[in-house]
Amino acid sequence: MEPLTIELRTHDVGTRATSHEEVVRSIVGCAEESWNEGADVVVFPEYAWMLLAQMVPRGDQVRGVARLFWETIWPDLALRLSRPDKAVVLGTVPCLMPDGTLRNRAPILGGGQALFQDKLNLTPWEDVFSGGDAIHLWRFKGATFAVLVCLDIEVPELAVALRGRGVDAILVPSATESLMGLERIGRCASARSVELCCYVGVAHLTGTAQSELVDKNVGRAAWFTPSQAAFEEAERVLTTQPAWEGCERQRGEMDLRLLARSRSARAETNPALLPTGLAQNLLVETVQIS
Repeated sequence: MEPLTIELRTHDVGTRATSHEEVVRSIVGCAEESWNEGADVVVFPEYAWMLLAQMVPRGDQVRGVARLFWETIWPDLALRLSRPDKAVVLGTVPCLMPDGTLRNRAPILGGGQALFQDKLNLTPWEDVFSGGDAIHLWRFKGATFAVLVCLDIEVPELAVALRGRGVDAILVPSATESLMGLERIGRCASARSVELCCYVGVAHLTGTAQSELVDKNVGRAAWFTPSQAAFEEAERVLTTQPAWEGCERQRGEMDLRLLARSRSARAETNPALLPTGLAQNLLVETVQIS
């Protein structure tokens, strides 16, 4: 089985645009550029589509962006970026649900099919949103993928939920306003790679947005591989430098043969091979010693 190439792209939400068509051309152009240069999967950051805030009234930018994207942009975009041999995680964009609530939703196109992943855990400033209720695994070119949006990669319970599910790569669209947020995402992404013996790729937002939801952003693109013997000759951490603006790219290679070798090495310490449900009946008690 040939390795898959994943391209993680930072994206500058402060870029000036005069129309939604210009925003679409920019993101479509970046995706096609990566595909044409050999990438199988392209990942954009959380809130990449808040560039559209420049085209909607300031009174309710979040709902305005949601309507503009899903009603005007998405039908044609899904057709333009549907390729049987390529996949793209299109960052995230607000989505207005039938009950009137909003979700922070990642549109995904893979192998000509469309699916979505909602952010499950929300930051304090995302109080306009409701969290999602499921992790959707998807198969592409023999690999099993999950998308965890930003804060979700920091939640150990989600790693527990994914243990034993055969996930080969977790893709993380993210937006962080501080270097500490950037560090939390990176350190937790690396931990998930170790815990689940899978690849993890992160794509952060950069730039200063004209948006009431996201303002200043610092980001980088990062790729993490498991710390198992099969990966000893591989570069296990690949990252661009943190940046407050501009667009960068980081490529990672998914070798499913190395994952299979790691998962079959039963004599090697590998937390991904521990039984599921270990914590369900675990007693945790506090002992007073002074």
